Formats: sequence, C-alpha cells, structure tokens
Amino acid sequence: QVQLVESGGGLVQPGGSLRLSCAASGFIFSINGMNWYRQAPGKQRELVATITPGRITNYADSVKGRFTISRDNAKNTAYLQMNDLKPEDTAEYYCRPVFRSGMEYWGKGTLVTVSS
Repeated sequence: QVQLVESGGGLVQPGGSLRLSCAASGFIFSINGMNWYRQAPGKQRELVATITPGRITNYADSVKGRFTISRDNAKNTAYLQMNDLKPEDTAEYYCRPVFRSGMEYWGKGTLVTVSS
C-alpha cells in the first residue's frame, strides 16, 4: 500500500526557509520520479518541482532559484528545500510519486504559511 507522509511545514516570515520532507513507503522508491505540488486557498494544485530516478530536476518558474528538490533513496524520502520564501508561497504542499501506470497517490500534505 502506497503511503506518503509530508512534514516540515509551518509559519515562517518572508525571506525565511523551510525544508519539507516526504516519507514514502509501499513501492520501490528509487526507481520512480517524485514530484512536489502545492495548492493555495482558492487555487488549483500546481506542480512545483520534479526529480527523476536519475536525479534530474525541474522547477516551476515561480520557484526556480529558490527551491531545491532532492531525494535520499536509502531513506525513501524526498525533500523540498525552500529559501527566500514569499507570501505567495503560502499553500498546502504535497508529494507524489510518478508511476508508469499513471496511478496517483497523495498524502495529506503539509501547510506552509509565509507571513510577517
């Protein structure tokens, strides 16, 4: 059974940093890409960052240069390091594995609030 547990969210001031974690289980983590998404209140969920099994990364333009996605296959965990946070980064953040089957699994998310 695929399980995803996001953590690391919280309240941070503009310009601050947070590191989100996504603990995964129930599938072979190392052979699947991992994505981070976010959904702000009243908005659609958007793709923020991706990392392939070979550690090739890609980012939404809105976070490029500020966010870094990474993975630790030994710990079955994906990370999202977020620096220079802005109020518009406020959202619920979710991770999702990329399966060839197209099946989608989501965790409960972790809330990031950027406010002074």
